[in-house]
Amino acid sequence: MRITKFGHACVRVEHAGVRLVLDPGGFTARGAVEGADVVLITHEHADHYDAEHLRAVDAPIVTIDAVAQVIAEHAPDLSERVRVVSPGDLLDLGLPVRVVGERHAVIHPDYPRFDNSGYLLTCGDQSVYHPGDALTPPGEAIDVLLAPISAPWLKMSEAVDFVRDVGAPRSLGIHDKVYSDLALGMVDTHMANLIGELSFVRVPDGADLE
Repeated sequence: MRITKFGHACVRVEHAGVRLVLDPGGFTARGAVEGADVVLITHEHADHYDAEHLRAVDAPIVTIDAVAQVIAEHAPDLSERVRVVSPGDLLDLGLPVRVVGERHAVIHPDYPRFDNSGYLLTCGDQSVYHPGDALTPPGEAIDVLLAPISAPWLKMSEAVDFVRDVGAPRSLGIHDKVYSDLALGMVDTHMANLIGELSFVRVPDGADLE
């Protein structure tokens, strides 16, 4: 299994000749989608969904109904490639994928809740979970958590508690463009102090998780 971190919340997971790309949004370079067999989108926000990225590749697009509606309205040329999924669905995308959760984290009580579904990928004997913009646990033991670490909807304590609650042996920090380098260094320190024997790492855009 190979996991490559791209800009912000975008990650490419490769196993057994299959490349799945998750959440190539507006903070992500176009090259993230090159060679993708399937692109998965967790929700409609621009830092996770970018129509031009999807136009740059011929791959199927797997996403929830809320995103499919946005695509139908603003990028109808992409609609024929969209496969709509729902929480709890079990998918065969070349790799087994389970759809997890249905709501974005609360940004502010005065805002309506957005739909959001994460994806749990099984790569042989390893599993990887991308929650999108939510702190919804996967409901089972996993090997790698793609852990959001900075957002208007996220406190540092919540990020730490999510990593601890999921309990994955390894967590890779994602959703990181909101913080400065100084603040990201603080994330590293707090994670090291508070998650015990679990491993948390950050890698530069374009780098692989070792």
